Amino acid sequence: MKMWMLAAILICGTTTVLTSCHSDDDDPVKPVNPEGEKVKITDYSDKDNWISFPKITKGVDAFYIYSTSYIESSFDEDAPNFAPLHNLEMMIRATGEYETNASVFEESCNVFVPLYRQIGIKYAGEVVEKTGSLDAGLADVPYTDIKAALDYFFEHVNNGRPFIIAGHSQGSAMLRYVLKNYFKEHQDYYQRMIAAYPIGFSITKDDLEAYPYLKFATGESDTGVIISYNTEGPKNVKENANNKVVLPGAISINPLNWKRDETYAPASMNKGSVVLNEETGEREIVDLGVDAQVNLARGVIVTNTTAPVTDMPDFFGPASFHENDYSFFYKNLQENVAKRIAAYKAK
Repeated sequence: MKMWMLAAILICGTTTVLTSCHSDDDDPVKPVNPEGEKVKITDYSDKDNWISFPKITKGVDAFYIYSTSYIESSFDEDAPNFAPLHNLEMMIRATGEYETNASVFEESCNVFVPLYRQIGIKYAGEVVEKTGSLDAGLADVPYTDIKAALDYFFEHVNNGRPFIIAGHSQGSAMLRYVLKNYFKEHQDYYQRMIAAYPIGFSITKDDLEAYPYLKFATGESDTGVIISYNTEGPKNVKENANNKVVLPGAISINPLNWKRDETYAPASMNKGSVVLNEETGEREIVDLGVDAQVNLARGVIVTNTTAPVTDMPDFFGPASFHENDYSFFYKNLQENVAKRIAAYKAK
């Protein structure tokens, strides 16, 4: 993972990683929006277009879609609305996210993570303000890439193995879009889905009603289901804070006791949170005192941990733990992945 990114930087240099390391001049194009603009289709047979493309060593695959990583550079003058595929900031952030989030699936799965031209945080805010939803931005360039990556994955890599699909934040918003669109068209693939983990973005009651084939998890080992939640502190609930990833009618499952009701799960049920040791660059499992309880009215899980909140109050409210949706519950999620795989294989 880190070697892949380091190699890209060493070979291409900081500037050319963004501009000339991968020429797409001959790529096919397709119309994707009402204005008729042409968007080049990314070639996912090129392994450099993946954050992670592992050797097949396990009987289950995981496909992970990373969160918003095109942030500071999206505010640059004349910055494109969608990240260039090899935007350096995005690659660095996505690689770090692999360590804290996607690595949850490593023990049980071959973990694939495509690069994709995601919507920049600046433009994402404009799309939500204009349309009331992020979907209009996701359906453009980002879905063109994710659809192409999924097509390549299923047609040339997966070879009929059962799979898990997961994401976080914008990646989970995209996964929600994939569940409602891509898998509607590919029910044959969907039948092999052990579980979907769109964590850090809302799956709503309306989603389940509109797409009856989508099922939300009811426990720790059901399969063919969706596992989702957003993590907040009590202050967000008390103030009914505007959290852009929490939608009306949101549903959450408690990642400590795997219940959807308001049964409290004490921190003693938390089997370990992951942090990155800044000196060694390695993951470490620690006890951060993270408990969890579903708040049904808001559709989130609430924790009383004293760990620092996500410092983006305009996006997530004053007491969100958005950045820690995976890391707080790392060992419990890791164990849950294994349990759902075992249940799927036992059927």
